[in-house]
Amino acid sequence: MKNFLEKYFHLSEAGTNIRTEILAGVTTFATMAYILIVQAGMMTDAGMNGTGVMLATALISGLATLAMGLYAKSPFALAPGIN
Repeated sequence: MKNFLEKYFHLSEAGTNIRTEILAGVTTFATMAYILIVQAGMMTDAGMNGTGVMLATALISGLATLAMGLYAKSPFALAPGIN
């Protein structure tokens, strides 16, 4: 597994390792969970269904982040913006 991750993402070339990437992933997950709650709360105040907003935000964020990581091989999480 370690060899596959190294080969696919070229971790050593980027100056990182699996432990650092897992820690970054956990930190990013906590941030994204916060965004889900805040966005759903704001949209509920605007009259939208909070559960639907949270589900839609989670699905779109998850798909976009997976695409960014697996296809583009870039370490960026993506979520809908709040204007």
